[in-house]
Amino acid sequence: MTHSPSNPSRALRTIALFEALKGAAALALLLGVLDLLHRDVHRLAMDLIGRFGLDPHAPYPTLLLHYADALPGAQVHTLLLVGGAYVALRWAEAYGLWRDRAWGEWLGALSGGLYLPFEISHLLHRPTWSGWLVLAANLALVAYLLRVLYKRRLQH
Repeated sequence: MTHSPSNPSRALRTIALFEALKGAAALALLLGVLDLLHRDVHRLAMDLIGRFGLDPHAPYPTLLLHYADALPGAQVHTLLLVGGAYVALRWAEAYGLWRDRAWGEWLGALSGGLYLPFEISHLLHRPTWSGWLVLAANLALVAYLLRVLYKRRLQH
């Protein structure tokens, strides 16, 4: 299937579905965090640590407890604003890609490109196979969207 302004490619539709899924996951996470604001988060974290038989003084359980204690003091308005903006961005990108809009391709290339310096920095400090895989996938996605934009420009 060739890509044309009236015929979005299967790859663009796949990327759109992935972006929509990321938006839905972010919304679910945001709603989960908001639900936690009305609970004893420290107690929930301690129960979770105990259920898995972890040492509460080990690094990861300590980190979990730190964030559990910080959550009740979080700026809820800021959390809602940032989380909502992220969800809206992902869904706007998904819509634009699904509907074969140039702005959706630009949004996808730019938002994917923003992650690249952070992914590279992470790999420089802590190289892992999964980190390399994420970087390669993101590079491929950005390169593909830039290629689609270039072809679109040549058509016009």
